[in-house]
Amino acid sequence: MIGGFFDAHHASWSAADLDWFETLIEEQDVDIMGWAIGSIPCPPEWDTPMMQTMRSLDFVPLPK
Repeated sequence: MIGGFFDAHHASWSAADLDWFETLIEEQDVDIMGWAIGSIPCPPEWDTPMMQTMRSLDFVPLPK
């Protein structure tokens, strides 16, 4: 999910967006996933428009 988000969106990110992502991935993967799917509350410092985009999950291919 995290890598798919990066692959799908990074080309359009600003330097600030890239900084946000680089800092985010220093967090535990399980926490990032929980914040993105809503299974655990997202800390305010990560609850940004970038996290909202990650929550959309429109970049995750689903089996047909």
